[in-house]
Amino acid sequence: MTPGVAPRIVELRGVEKHFGAVRALEGVDFEVAAGECLGLVGHNGAGKSTLVQVLAGALAPDRGRIAMQGLEQEHHSPTHAQRLGIRCVFQELSLCPNLSVAENTRIQHPSLRGIGWRRRAARLIADKLDEIFPGHDIAASADVRDLSIARRQMVEVARAFTITEDPLELVVLDEPTSSLDAHTAAQLLAFVRRFVGAGKSCILISHLLGEVLKNADRIVVMRDGKVAAADAVGAFDHASLVAVMGGAESRTGAGATSARPPHASGAPRVRARPARQLDGAELVAHEGEIVGLAGLAGHGQTDLLLAVFAAASRRQPGIEVDARVALVAGDRQADGIFPLWSIAENIGIGSLARLRQGLLISARSEAELAHEWQRRIHIRTRDVRDNVLSLSGGNQQKVLFARALGSDARIVLMDDPMRGVDVGTKREVYELLRDEAAAGRTFLWYTTELDELDHCDRVYVFRNGRIVANLDRQEVTEERVIQSSFSDAH
Repeated sequence: MTPGVAPRIVELRGVEKHFGAVRALEGVDFEVAAGECLGLVGHNGAGKSTLVQVLAGALAPDRGRIAMQGLEQEHHSPTHAQRLGIRCVFQELSLCPNLSVAENTRIQHPSLRGIGWRRRAARLIADKLDEIFPGHDIAASADVRDLSIARRQMVEVARAFTITEDPLELVVLDEPTSSLDAHTAAQLLAFVRRFVGAGKSCILISHLLGEVLKNADRIVVMRDGKVAAADAVGAFDHASLVAVMGGAESRTGAGATSARPPHASGAPRVRARPARQLDGAELVAHEGEIVGLAGLAGHGQTDLLLAVFAAASRRQPGIEVDARVALVAGDRQADGIFPLWSIAENIGIGSLARLRQGLLISARSEAELAHEWQRRIHIRTRDVRDNVLSLSGGNQQKVLFARALGSDARIVLMDDPMRGVDVGTKREVYELLRDEAAAGRTFLWYTTELDELDHCDRVYVFRNGRIVANLDRQEVTEERVIQSSFSDAH
C-alpha cells in the first residue's frame, strides 16, 4: 500500500529538534501508511534516531505537528504511543539484564498481573519467539544477562510484536538484524512481510541497503536532519540510494570494495584451538592477515575471541599469542564505551602508558591522540571533550576502533563491530583495516555480515563451538559458508 491509498498511521509535519547548536531535525515531513513497510536510511547522525524518538514520544519536538491515525497529538509520550499501538525496538537494546525474558515481557504489558502472571508472560513471549524465529533455543525463564547479544536482540524484537490489552499498529525496527546471522535475519524479515501483509505497518531502519531494497515498500532517505528523498522502493537501487545519502561515501556498496592483493603470510601471531574442538583443527592467524570468523551467531566465535584476549595476559589452554592484543566490542553499551567519560578519555584508555606524564595522564597528549583519530576515522563531534554519549551509535563505534587502532596492540580482535554502522563509515573502516594489515597488524574478525568476509584472507566457519571449515579467500562464497554453518558437526 502507499500513503495516497491507505490511511496514515502516523504523520509528522515540519518537525524540528535542536540540541543546543546541533539541528538534529529540520522541518521534517514524514508519514507511514497502514499496510506499509517503510525503509528509513541515512548515514550515522542523519537524524533517523531522533525522528524515531519523537515518533515514540521519548523526545518532544521543538516545532511541528504530530498526528496519529488522523488525530493531532499535543502531549505525546511513550505511554501514549503504546496505547495507540506504536512499538519501537531501538538500536541500543533496552532489556533489563537482571530480569528473566518473561519478566522483561511483563514490563511492556502491565495488564499481566495477579496470580500466574509469570506463566502467562512466559507463554506470551515463547509463542512469539516460536512464530518469528522457529527453532530458537531461548527459554522464557532465562536471565537476559546470560543471553548473547543476538538472542537479546531476538527477545527485544519478539517482545515488540506481543499483544495484550493495547493494540499493535506500527513497529519501528532500528537495525533489527545487526546482531543476527543470515538465517535468523531471514526469519525476521519474512515475518515482517507477513505482518505488513496483514495490514499492519513497520518502519525498517537499516544500514544494510540490500535488506531495505528487498523488504520495503517505500524508502525515505535522511541527510543532515532533513528528508533528502522519499519514493516507492522501485525508484531506487543500491547506487542511487548511496548517492542521495550524499558525501564522499557515495561510491559502491559497503561490501563491494575488496580488491585486496593476495597476502604473503608473515610469522604466526595467534594459534587457537576452541575448547570443544575434538580433532586437530585450529585457527592460525599470521602477521598482516585479516582472518574472518563466520557461522551462525552464538556458535563459539565470540568465546574464542575472548579466550585469545585473555591469553595475552595469562596462559590459556590451547591458545598461543605473541603480541599485545586490543578488542573492538560489538556490544558497545555493555562491553565497549565508558558512558561517564569524554570521547578523548574513551579513546585514550587504550594507550595509557604512552600518555603518561610522570604519575598522571597528560590531558594534552590525550587530546592530541583523540584529535588524530577524529580526523583519521571522521568521528562527528564538535569537541572531543564532550561526553561519548553525545555521539550517534555509529560514531560511538568509531571511538572503539580509534581506541584499538590508536594503541600499540599488534593483534586486533573484532567482535561483529559493524552493528548499526552506515555504509560510508564501513568503507572507511575497511580501507583502514587493509592499510593497518599491510603495515603488519593482525586482525581476527567475527562478522554476521557475509559481505564482510570478502575483506578477509582466510575464514574459519564455526558450528557448535567447533571449527568446521577452513576456507582461503578463493574458496569463500556465501554458499560454502552457509553450507558449513548447517553441517552435521556436533
